[in-house]
Amino acid sequence: MVQWYWVFSTHIAKLPNWAIGTDMDHPLSHCSSIKKHTCLQERRGSNVSLTLDMSSLGNVEPILSVSTPREITLHFLRTSSHVLSKEKLQERAKNLKALEEEFSRIPPNYVNPEEIDIPGRASKDRYKTILPNPQTRVCLSRAESQDDSNYINANYIRGYAEQEKAFIATQGPMLNTVIDFWQMVWQEQAPVIVMITKLKEGKEKCVHYWPDGEGNYGQFKIYVQDTRECVEYTVRDLTIQNLISLFLSLSFLPKAEGEERQVKHFLYSSWPDHQTPESAKPLLRLTAEVEERRKEATSKGPVIVHCSAGIGRTGCFIATSIGCQELKTKGQVDIMGVVCKLRLDRGGMIQTSEQYQFIHHTLSLYSSELSVQGIL
Repeated sequence: MVQWYWVFSTHIAKLPNWAIGTDMDHPLSHCSSIKKHTCLQERRGSNVSLTLDMSSLGNVEPILSVSTPREITLHFLRTSSHVLSKEKLQERAKNLKALEEEFSRIPPNYVNPEEIDIPGRASKDRYKTILPNPQTRVCLSRAESQDDSNYINANYIRGYAEQEKAFIATQGPMLNTVIDFWQMVWQEQAPVIVMITKLKEGKEKCVHYWPDGEGNYGQFKIYVQDTRECVEYTVRDLTIQNLISLFLSLSFLPKAEGEERQVKHFLYSSWPDHQTPESAKPLLRLTAEVEERRKEATSKGPVIVHCSAGIGRTGCFIATSIGCQELKTKGQVDIMGVVCKLRLDRGGMIQTSEQYQFIHHTLSLYSSELSVQGIL
């Protein structure tokens, strides 16, 4: 009979999971030396004989099987759940201590740099410890042969009801990745970009990757058609033009489909890094407008969301968006399950317990609004 011994690890905030991800299986130790054959009767004080059947040793079942921390992390993230009804959500949102404890049990699922062996990759990462999970990494499609030409620090994120590639979570573009960013926007046919950071918050958090009027970025030309200043955020209507596709159409070659597309850019800059906003209402208005734009857009690609690292505020926005759809559709929400799935797709999503608490507060407010509207 196989005996299973489960090893549980205690999650320490911000400690990369891969740091303890070594293989914990150890072979059983064997005797270091073999003594001279001696009959048992010859041993002092013994008058008992012993017969061993050596023929069955090859069929002995393993005595010990140990799950590695990595396996335990993935099992936890795939199976953990805490479904909350409207009433339970209201209660849970007020119990900050319980939420802090629940959050501390969710493994971050950070990526070991050895899992992404791409030459030149490090120069394209804003933070050396925040890396894209290999299984869901966005790969750029390019004709260049360089090894790093398809790399961008971005992940596809599942949406409500396990919708594949509903979002892309990515870092704030750097000077040397701006062209990569616009390549991703075009390649993935993204209808919306959501930026949740200032350009600088002490240190640089993101470069100014869009033009004031118009500008060229590699093979793409970006036009700002309109700017709308809201109380909490700024909305820009962008046109992105693929100059290579345009050249082909002007050269009497077969016309490329869609050499020009419309993209909505939302800039929500009042949310400080590693913290939470003063009010949840602006976030709810933003998620509602982004969802409305996504539904009416011609392009049906993922909504691209970024802050600076692409995990904290980015994770909060995506979790809130998914939670709102779940509440509206089912009348209940599984915030813990949502966060676990986000971390399966991109390690470290939702950085602090305060952000985890804020998501609960935001969705409890949304459930109250649905009740007023007679939906819940």
